[in-house]
Amino acid sequence: MKNDSRSWTLMNWIFFIVFISLALLNMIFVHIVPGLIYLLISFVYLPPSNNLIKKKFGIIMPKLIKIILAVLVLWFTLGVSDLLEIVESWVNK
Repeated sequence: MKNDSRSWTLMNWIFFIVFISLALLNMIFVHIVPGLIYLLISFVYLPPSNNLIKKKFGIIMPKLIKIILAVLVLWFTLGVSDLLEIVESWVNK
């Protein structure tokens, strides 16, 4: 059980870093609004914030919902985002 908790915490940190990176790239290269949205989504995956929300409000976001949210956001980012077009233009130069 402890190993499962440790791997889930590692996965939360990875998602947090990915979404923070997407937020910064969107703020710099695309527009501030999508960057702020990615920034807000990234705090869902920050492990210390999960404990704080649980203690203050008694709310826990289920793991399945977090995984579905991550897949949908990454799918949107790779499918329709302007950021992908900017990266493709760099690669094709």
